[in-house]
Amino acid sequence: MKHLAEPSKNKSKSKVTIAQAFQTIIWPRRNLVFIGLILIVIRSLSGLILPWQSKVLLDDVVPSQDTSKLYGLIAIVITAIFVQAVTSFALTRILSVQAQYLISELRAQVQRKVLSLPISFFDNTKSGALVSRIMSDVEGVRNLIGTGLVQLVGGSFTAIVSLIILIKLNAWMTLFVFIPLSIFGYIALKAFKYIRPVFRRRGKINAEVKGRLTETLAGVRVIKAFNAEEQENKTFEIGVDKLFKNVKKSLTATALMTSSSTFLIGVATTGIMGIGGYYMIQSEMTTGDFLFFTLVLGFMIAPIVQMSNIGSQLTEALAGLDRTEELMNMTAEEDNEERTIQLDNLKGDIVFNDVSFAYEENKEVLHSINFKAPAGSVTALVGSSGSGKSTIAGLSATFLNPKSGKITIDDKDLSKVKLSSYRQYLGVVLQDEFLFEGTIRENIMFPRPEASEEELQNAVKAAYVDEFTSRFEEGLETLIGERGVKLSGGQRQRLAIARAILANPKIIILDEATSNLDTESEALIQKSLNELVKNRTTIVIAHRLSTIRKADQILVIESGRIVERGTHDDLINQKGRYFDLYTYQAKI
Repeated sequence: MKHLAEPSKNKSKSKVTIAQAFQTIIWPRRNLVFIGLILIVIRSLSGLILPWQSKVLLDDVVPSQDTSKLYGLIAIVITAIFVQAVTSFALTRILSVQAQYLISELRAQVQRKVLSLPISFFDNTKSGALVSRIMSDVEGVRNLIGTGLVQLVGGSFTAIVSLIILIKLNAWMTLFVFIPLSIFGYIALKAFKYIRPVFRRRGKINAEVKGRLTETLAGVRVIKAFNAEEQENKTFEIGVDKLFKNVKKSLTATALMTSSSTFLIGVATTGIMGIGGYYMIQSEMTTGDFLFFTLVLGFMIAPIVQMSNIGSQLTEALAGLDRTEELMNMTAEEDNEERTIQLDNLKGDIVFNDVSFAYEENKEVLHSINFKAPAGSVTALVGSSGSGKSTIAGLSATFLNPKSGKITIDDKDLSKVKLSSYRQYLGVVLQDEFLFEGTIRENIMFPRPEASEEELQNAVKAAYVDEFTSRFEEGLETLIGERGVKLSGGQRQRLAIARAILANPKIIILDEATSNLDTESEALIQKSLNELVKNRTTIVIAHRLSTIRKADQILVIESGRIVERGTHDDLINQKGRYFDLYTYQAKI
């Protein structure tokens, strides 16, 4: 589906119009909508049968006392009601179901777009807010092609047909009705102009509140550990209060329209009683004519009054689409026109050439980094917290892009390589590895769902996962809970390593997986890692220096610079920063 607005370099926010929504959402489904419009016309015309037959009843059937005509009249009315019921069902089945399909399609598109955005976007956006934007912002679309469209088009058609009938019945009475209706229309237009930005802000506030709630539920152990329940309750209360105030604004505008319609329609009804009563006294209008006029007037006024509700629905829908389109217009990682190189095969030679990087303008965290990581070698990054180790790893994984300098992979500029073609050869194992809710088998097979049972079992054995799954009644089919909460830290790490082994990457980025574990778990995981790094280019962030003694090269990073480099033995003999770090840990 096309976007509702073209991407703009100058505007971060787009404003979707009715015309754009019609062009991109309604027009592509014009065949279904056309069928829906025919059904709306049939339903509206059949609805006018009852007031027409009421006139016939009073002016013709009752005075003539003809029971056969009465039976015919009843048959006509029953048939009209049946047609109304059938067309209403068909409308719901065709348009409302199509609207729900469109919502699911839009959600899938937005989720696909979100996953295509760079890591920096996720670093600055709450996951709960994104969930809200994917699931809630597109909900209003149902009003563009579903119930809202039915009410708008059907109501408009009914109002026009009713107006023609009313003018033919009594032009002066019809003109009198138009005065209060015109005033109501003016008030409604002003209210809609006020409501749209309110709805837009509501989507933002709603996303913030849901985002905080998601964080609260995910961090419930920390909250309880620090006895911070009341603090979190207050934070949430502030959020829902902001949401309440926003809703109050829209309710005020809606109430103004509703009250105006009630008063102005009351004035019109009173006037019609007076004028109609005068015409009947003067014998210029029959009782049937007056009843027919009154009932048809209701058919004309009801859709107009409904416009306040329909207008709110459409305004809310467009506000949600504004926010959706704002997200869809963001630049995806793969949209970089300079990334044209396709990697069909990879050796794994990584070279950092005078690379610098800054998260914020004029605040460099890496300064002129130079090193080579030959294919199949292990390069360890060591240094104090905040020295820049994770940034180097992030650059190697293409999660970040250098501010200056160049990173090459097999002599090809990494900034010009298509990300998907590079990442198919990449494996990452983090210190706090993320696991999905599901079974152990599903988590290991995540990177390669099509892997054979033999490949799976090889990965399980290589990572020593079978050491603990053999004790589980369900084995690999054991459910691990959200983020693997039912497994120990060591078990989670081995599962993550098995996942990386099954992916069979050429390049491995390791955020040292043995820190903060007991000695037994560390020994098993170290064996798993030895299997994982065989014949693979490996960049490892080392916290426990005893685990990298066999690394091909060790880079000591301090304040964003490489201050020492060499093998373990070379650096120990230099008795510099690495020697200090190593001997300090050995004493501990």
